[in-house]
Amino acid sequence: MAYKISDDCIECGTCMSECPVDAISEGSPYKIDEEKCTDCGSCAAVCPVNAISQ
Repeated sequence: MAYKISDDCIECGTCMSECPVDAISEGSPYKIDEEKCTDCGSCAAVCPVNAISQ
């Protein structure tokens, strides 16, 4: 199950640089491509506002 980004996202970009498969794209809030996401959790681990979850 791919990770999801909630409306709590502050669009800081921290998660984008952590994603090893470039599954995160800019937006309001940012979005994770479910087809690319490998469920590694790197993005959720670095999110400063805990806006990313499974």
